[in-house]
Amino acid sequence: MDLYGSTTSPFVRRTRLLATANLNNALTFHDIDIFDAKGRELLTYHNPTLKVPFVVDGDQHIYDSRVVFRYLTEKFELEPLTWQQENQLTLIDAASDSLVEILLLMRSGIDPSQDGLFFNLQRERLTKLFAVLEQQVEQGLYARWNYPAICLYCLVDWALFRELVDFAPYPQLIGFHQQHDSREDVKLTDPRS
Repeated sequence: MDLYGSTTSPFVRRTRLLATANLNNALTFHDIDIFDAKGRELLTYHNPTLKVPFVVDGDQHIYDSRVVFRYLTEKFELEPLTWQQENQLTLIDAASDSLVEILLLMRSGIDPSQDGLFFNLQRERLTKLFAVLEQQVEQGLYARWNYPAICLYCLVDWALFRELVDFAPYPQLIGFHQQHDSREDVKLTDPRS
């Protein structure tokens, strides 16, 4: 079974960490650059959403990290998510999506600090999302190193890596990040390496 994606994607990293923690590395990871011709061709052939990650398992092509998780959960009989955990992932994914959009705009030469509807909505959304995630960490909802915790770690670490969020107002999130930063699997998947 093959996992395709970029080492810098937080969505890819969460799948890689899941595979390390729960699947005895049953996925073979292929690092692709989706912005060069060869990587773009591979991405276009396997995944019409033109996003990473995607998994190829024989004739099956599985798109999106959330769907990949569900597929792997069924295939390897992992513990399914509770509805509370599904909601946690929705918060994490919403924050991740907003930050990815902001990064893409920045790389396109557009200043995300401007006063405009899209930017104002993203800032409002991110402020609310990180406040709720901060509360959830404080309540112990990410105490176990499971898929929601992996996803939260990947979000926070990626936001720090890309310098997209000032985490000073979120000491619980910083503490959570520091708690897991020295894990061997986290070090092996660090996008900075």
